[in-house]
Amino acid sequence: MVWPLLCHQGVIACGYLVSLRRGPWRLCSRVLVIFNPAAGARRRRRFERVAGALAEAGIRFTVADTQAPGHAEALAREAVASGERVVVAAGGDGTIAEVVNGIAGSDARLGVIPIGTANVFAHELGLPFGATAIASALKRGGVRSVIPGCARFADGRTRLFVQMLGVGLDAAVVASLDGALKRRIGKGAYVVETLRQMAAWPFPRLRLLLEGRPVAGAQVIATKGRFYGGRFVLAPEASSDAAGISACVFERGGWWAALRAGIALPLGLLPGLPGLVRQRVAALEVAAPAGLPVQADGDLIGATPVMVTDAATRITVVAP
Repeated sequence: MVWPLLCHQGVIACGYLVSLRRGPWRLCSRVLVIFNPAAGARRRRRFERVAGALAEAGIRFTVADTQAPGHAEALAREAVASGERVVVAAGGDGTIAEVVNGIAGSDARLGVIPIGTANVFAHELGLPFGATAIASALKRGGVRSVIPGCARFADGRTRLFVQMLGVGLDAAVVASLDGALKRRIGKGAYVVETLRQMAAWPFPRLRLLLEGRPVAGAQVIATKGRFYGGRFVLAPEASSDAAGISACVFERGGWWAALRAGIALPLGLLPGLPGLVRQRVAALEVAAPAGLPVQADGDLIGATPVMVTDAATRITVVAP
């Protein structure tokens, strides 16, 4: 095994060089792995186990560490411009989304090494989590096509997301989350911040447009997949490879309604929760109030107003 061979500028190379194309594996220039080390030593140890398995499977690759929010997207965009055919995101849903924004519109395929906090997208697609299984899946090169969501903001900015977008309490939690606490206790940091925000968040009434039809609510989650916060079902009708968005509108605000939803989620009862309206739509707009935080895939991406639709392009994901 040749992990790790440290090179200049934080780049690591090992194994044999392969690429994912339709049909059998064929030799190409290289495979890039974009690694988000933000969660600290524990995440790096998990990644090193996967990297060792990749090398043992005969896969040659280059690793680039991200340095700041947005860096994964920039690295992916540069990789596509230089002719990379496979870009692998090693991290959580936010890292995956950044890489998707970088490769969208190109022929590059997305590989996933799920070592984030919740890894909702990996659960959604049934991607492997064990080091050997990840290496095996990447080597076999099976693929699945998915349609990301797209958020459009008032300033003209657009942002793709792979799993879900939220406005309301969950976005307030993401906006205020203590990064150091998240690195120490993982998902527990979200529980702590949610309890704090339940007492502090004013639960403003949202003015929504579902394909132009006005709707009001205290929280909205626009999701491309079934799962939320891990393997907890929110929208059983959703599918990552199908056109349309599942708009999940929580009509009731306040700490008691939020607590009920928080209890229902791990019990598998959230889809049938009174006061939750789910609808498949082509477009969802959070029209007002302005200036509320918008989160997607666990990262803060902007502020309302925001329009949510399918992205104009599909992404090809390396999958078992």
